[in-house]
This record gives sequence, C-alpha cells and structure tokens, in this order.
Amino acid sequence: MEFELDYEQRLLRRTVRETVAKVRGRPEREQWATYLRLGWLEAPPLELALVLEELGYAADPSPFLATATWFVPLAGRLPEGSGTAVFDGHGRYVLDADRADEVALLTPDGVTVVPGAGLAAERIPVLDPRLHVARIRAPGELVAGVPDLALTGLAATAVGACRKVLDLVLAHVRQRVQFGRPLGSFQAVKHKAADMHVAIERARALTHFAALTIAEDDPRRTRAAHMAKAAAGECQRLVFRYGLQLFGAMGFTWENELQYALKRAQACDLLLGTASAHRKALLS
Repeated sequence: MEFELDYEQRLLRRTVRETVAKVRGRPEREQWATYLRLGWLEAPPLELALVLEELGYAADPSPFLATATWFVPLAGRLPEGSGTAVFDGHGRYVLDADRADEVALLTPDGVTVVPGAGLAAERIPVLDPRLHVARIRAPGELVAGVPDLALTGLAATAVGACRKVLDLVLAHVRQRVQFGRPLGSFQAVKHKAADMHVAIERARALTHFAALTIAEDDPRRTRAAHMAKAAAGECQRLVFRYGLQLFGAMGFTWENELQYALKRAQACDLLLGTASAHRKALLS
C-alpha cells in the first residue's frame, strides 16, 4: 500500500483546512450545509479520514462524523439530511441521535432505517459539550456489530484534536518566558513535545492504514480499525497529560482554547471502546 499522499489528497487536505477555518464560529447549520455542498460525505475512506482529521482539529460541532462513519457504512447510502446508527446492541451512547434525520438500527434481521423523529432519543451530558450524544430507546431487539469505518473515523478525529493540542502547546512554549528564556528552550519541554509528535504520527499512520484497508476491502480491515482506535486512544492520553503540564495553570481555565481539543480527543477515545478494549480485541 502507498502511504504517501498524492497531490490531489494534499490539495483536499489544504482545502478542507482552509474551509473549516473560514466557517468556524458560524452556526452549526451553516457549517453542516457547507460540508454537504462541498460533497465531503462522498469522499472515499482515506480522503474521508483527511477530512475528519481537520474537523477534529477544529472540534467541529456538526453531525458530519456520525453521518459519514456511523450511518453510511451501516445503511449503505447517504441519508436524507443527517444520520447516525445504533450498532452497539444497546443504544446507550449514540452520536447525534437527538438531532439525526435518519437512524440506522442493526437488528437480528438486518439493518432497519427509521426517521430520527420517530425514536425516543434523550441527549445526555458528556465531557465534550460540542458533541451530541444521546440514549435511544429503540423498538425491538438490537445486536452489536460496529463498522470498521466508525472506529477509523473516531481515530482520525482524535488525531486531529491531538494535533491541535500540540500546535497550541508549541505556540505557548515559544512565547512563554521562564528564568529569562523561552519555555520551549528547555530540554524537558522539547522531549515532551517530541513524544507528543511521535504519538500523533503513529496514530495517523495506523488510521491511514485502516482507511486504505477499508477502501480495498482488505481482510485485515477489522484488525486495522482496532489498531487505529487503540493507537489514537493511547495518543490522546499522552497528549492530554503533556498538553496540560506544558500549559500549566493556564490550561485549566475556561478561557483557554486548549479545553476543546482535549475534550474532543478524550471523547473519541471513550466512544465505542477505549484503547485498552481494542487492544484486547486484537488478542481474540
């Protein structure tokens, strides 16, 4: 498999980055409408991972993640509006279930798509206030069967959020002065920043590999998705710890932008199983 991005993929990444930065801060409906108009939902798996990384970087509040990686792989089509899916067998933590136009349910008889308004969905508070997570009371029996793309999508989003943390940290330690020197000039700070960078690149490589196996319908796709989700979860734990340490007390304030990236990264780890759960899955 070719792991280097080609010209069109690099162009897509730059375009997504510029577009997300431009619409950030606008109402959620406007952001979502922009993504739909640009056709990002129709991107192949690797290109979709590039889009999701940039959305994770911006802590995007739209239903793009649930629609592209929860609904589409289960329903096999784009939704009429926004979509999500219940494939964990119980419907406790369903991304965007409280506002999805369509919901795909995985049942013993196959996949059933129902209007979102027809389900009893209760939004529940989670760590990341920009994420919509709800509890669904679906009629009938549900079964478990998580799509590989759902795990890969969460991994890509977490990588983007971790990259945002690193960028914020680097900007901070370059301008923060201690003992007459920039904080970033101290060796201990450099080591922590380097460890964060290595963890992000490792998680990104495994996420891209997982996306490629899905695109090729490679028999390793499920194993690759578990590896990507585990690596992203381990990455966010290290980045979360070092990011807060290097920011010091400023990192705990509500005014600091750091909180949004940290919360998005950790939420992506918690949804559909933490890193330890996916490492165990690799042993089975």
